[in-house]
Amino acid sequence: MSETPRLLRALAGETLDRPPIWFMRQAGRSLPEYRELRTRAKDFMAFCFNPEMAAEATLQPMRRFPMDGAIVFADILLLPQALGQEVWFEAGEGPRLGALPQIEALRDAVEGSTAKLSSIGETLRRVRAELEPDRALIGFAGAPWTVATYMIEGRGSQREMARTYAYENPEKLDSLLDVLVDSTARYLVMQAKAGAQALKLFESWAENLAEDVFERIVIGPHIRIIEQVRAAGVNVPFIGFPRGCGALVENYAARVPVQGVALDTQASFAMGKRIQSGGKTIQGALDNLLLRTGGPALDRRVDALIEAWNGGPYIFNLGHGVMPDTPIEHIVRVVERVTGKPAKAFGAA
Repeated sequence: MSETPRLLRALAGETLDRPPIWFMRQAGRSLPEYRELRTRAKDFMAFCFNPEMAAEATLQPMRRFPMDGAIVFADILLLPQALGQEVWFEAGEGPRLGALPQIEALRDAVEGSTAKLSSIGETLRRVRAELEPDRALIGFAGAPWTVATYMIEGRGSQREMARTYAYENPEKLDSLLDVLVDSTARYLVMQAKAGAQALKLFESWAENLAEDVFERIVIGPHIRIIEQVRAAGVNVPFIGFPRGCGALVENYAARVPVQGVALDTQASFAMGKRIQSGGKTIQGALDNLLLRTGGPALDRRVDALIEAWNGGPYIFNLGHGVMPDTPIEHIVRVVERVTGKPAKAFGAA
């Protein structure tokens, strides 16, 4: 058998006997060993920037479950901090950001931003050294529009302020996105050189955008990031995740030179097949709420997804991240159903 990770084979366009599997947010909140580890850091940002702890968090789900890919433990808001914006996390409330710096200051910070994120590279090196060769290591970054929404609004929200900003200040937004394109590309190049074998762009807030706006602030920046990464000599596959964009995902798949397209919960079987027929690997679509709920409905949905999409290149995943209160036995059930390999349910929450 080839030692090329199953995940990378799928991203290269292979149709496999069974899909590779990994879950968004598999490294973290639903695992008791993660929660214990988290208590050792003074705050969440310190946790992310500690390579020993972040590597351990990345590897914890790989020890429990026969996942085909590990995704580095980090956060999409590390980049704004590296660019000079204050970032912190309020317990029980989520991220908070200070005032948006002037564009000139952000632009001046781009060149040094990667050095400030060097600990993420060390995390990747540690994980790659321990991870089995047939299991892939995934690096990631928040996509420019999503990161910009936090930088503009100062927190997670309904993003109405950011969308209004996009209409009222198009030139300022374009300048901010340009800074984020350049800094994100540098960050991803560093991750690939540190051992990431695939790279993912999380456009978590791609919903409610008109088609012309989606073209300008999602598709365009994604294309430019990948062009810059390729120009730096990095050829690892990309997965793009424009969550919530509905039918616009097909235009995304056709236009953006990613190898994989992550689909959210609303994606239809027919849409997924069309994207596959266009030459792209698809990933995702299992509802994270259904994973939390469990039972026969979860089994039926897992089987239906595999039946619909495993005739082409396909990676089994969720349409969003694992929820903190997801019973571990539900994750075990799905992973075993997809892989046919036993998982460990010890310490179930």
